[in-house]
Amino acid sequence: MIKTNELIEEAILLPVELRAQIIDKLLQSLNPSQKEIDKLWAKEAEKRVEEIRSGKVKTISGEEVFKKILK
Repeated sequence: MIKTNELIEEAILLPVELRAQIIDKLLQSLNPSQKEIDKLWAKEAEKRVEEIRSGKVKTISGEEVFKKILK
């Protein structure tokens, strides 16, 4: 069986695209997708974007948010 350090050294030598694919798969294995929850979050995000575009809600800059937090 290949040792961890050897595996890492071999992986580093791979082309960038392949390393990115491996990283993506490893991250997915740590945090598997929950399709129903993902769909609900996507729907909520679309709703919020529409509220911003329509002017229904006012945005606040990150800088302003952090100023309020620090007070």
